[in-house]
Amino acid sequence: MNYRFTTVFTIATCIMYFAGCRTPDVLPSPDPDNGGLFLPEGFGALVVADSVGRARHIAVNENGDIYVKLHSSDSVDGGIVAIRDINGDGKADIRQRFGGISGASRSYGNAMTIHNGYLYYSSALVLYRQKLEPDILVPASTREEVLTDDHAHGVHWHITKPVTFDDKGHMYVPFGSPSNACQTIDATPNGAPDGQGIDPCPELEKHGGIWRFEADRTGLRQEDGDLFATGIRSVVGMDWHPVDQHLYIMMHGRDNLHSLYPDRFTAWQNAMLPAEELIRVTENGNYGWPYCYFDQLQEKKVLAPEYGGDGIRTGRCDSMELPEFGFPGHWAPNDILFYDGDQFPERYRYGAFIAFHGSTNRTPYPQAGYFVAFMPFEDGRATGNWEIFADGFTGVYPVVSTSSAVYRPVGLAEGPDGSLYITESNRGKVWRVMYIENREKFSAAQLASMESRKSLPHIRTPDVIEDNLQKDLSRNAQLYNSLCGPCHQQDGRGASGRIPPLAGSEWVTGEKMVLVNIVLNGMYGTLEVKGESYNGPMPAYDFLSDEELAMILTYVRRNFGNNAGEVSVEDVRSGR
Repeated sequence: MNYRFTTVFTIATCIMYFAGCRTPDVLPSPDPDNGGLFLPEGFGALVVADSVGRARHIAVNENGDIYVKLHSSDSVDGGIVAIRDINGDGKADIRQRFGGISGASRSYGNAMTIHNGYLYYSSALVLYRQKLEPDILVPASTREEVLTDDHAHGVHWHITKPVTFDDKGHMYVPFGSPSNACQTIDATPNGAPDGQGIDPCPELEKHGGIWRFEADRTGLRQEDGDLFATGIRSVVGMDWHPVDQHLYIMMHGRDNLHSLYPDRFTAWQNAMLPAEELIRVTENGNYGWPYCYFDQLQEKKVLAPEYGGDGIRTGRCDSMELPEFGFPGHWAPNDILFYDGDQFPERYRYGAFIAFHGSTNRTPYPQAGYFVAFMPFEDGRATGNWEIFADGFTGVYPVVSTSSAVYRPVGLAEGPDGSLYITESNRGKVWRVMYIENREKFSAAQLASMESRKSLPHIRTPDVIEDNLQKDLSRNAQLYNSLCGPCHQQDGRGASGRIPPLAGSEWVTGEKMVLVNIVLNGMYGTLEVKGESYNGPMPAYDFLSDEELAMILTYVRRNFGNNAGEVSVEDVRSGR
């Protein structure tokens, strides 16, 4: 039964709270400013909830209840936010936290989907589920461990556990790579040896691929499934196409082409490459990682520098599977959703919405991404003519550092009435996007305003000279921004949960020889900075000269609000 709602809270809505929500057959009114979003003409948006926590992925139940997975640092008090709208205005009236996970397994929360009446969600290492009960917002059922990744990873990069299901009784889960390109843990251009990746790559036995399992089982380990496809570095967004009957993923490309190989790749190439790949996954397919990456500018797969590549050579990559499409580098695609509702105009049906979380490592050029794209599909395949569907998240132009962006979109979900829900990870905002005009009268002219947004600095291809944000900076700042800024950011604030900050860091402003040793030798394992834990590798930069290292380290100790002493050439020399 459907109900028509008004914004007046009545006895009927109180009854509905206890009986459970139902999808109204009249859409709520959008916010006057569409919640700050820019959308194609005919669409409107409202803010469902704000400040829910560092939101990641999202699922919407058939009764309209919303479930949002939070990032690790929010998980102790309950890693999921359950949201219910009582009076039909589209806004959250009830918010409850549940699903808290203690210990290291709670980190990097991502998956959030509903399948066969179960709510599935994950940390980096464990996929869980809980049975949903009709009209009960917070499930009282026992949490079950569906799949546990019991490998000794050391570094928790790229190993998140998103999940999707086909209609044939299978579940798909990626086991991403804990390295950039299968180097030994201390790989630098002068080590491992000479910056080489390991060949053949031993990680591909248990990482760098998608595994397929029987759905609806619990207590699984990786060996209970089959390797479905390999050569896949890092996946956060994945979905099953209901018409094409294939698994699709958005693969994050590798990093640090210029930082690690400044003699082969420019800073501009480092910003643009490699592609973020939209992949139509076929059984037993090999997509090239770590030996190859897709260059969307040349429209081909080329050898990675760790395996003798120079940005042009293809070698063994000629035999690797190509993606459906390559988006510009480092846009960070964190979700993909195939729309199968009938609220939006017909052209959107079975096309892909993609949430780009935004780059961290495009320095010295503006950071890019931070929007929701739409990729039309025809006859079950991507057309390649992608569009901007939702923008306005950054709040600033250009985005100099990741921390400058006001919002960073992450999760996508379709509601029972065909509305599109979007989460973001900075301030915990949730939007609901609706089509508010006659869908039968939709025309291509309604997309024109969004096409013009491709010229904005967080989306356009940067000009090599004019968009270089450090062209007028000192030599010290240029060295820092070129080699350290792609990770630690031009403002030294890092990326929360991934890259530790240098601003105010006790590791930076303390004993200078500690900092010298970190940069010369690298650092691996868990590191705590300003009360937050980080678990990513810091490669050694011993290939730089003593003078260059002294300039960079003095710069970081005297900038970003830091006020520590210089690091001399003699300090670096003695540290070697």
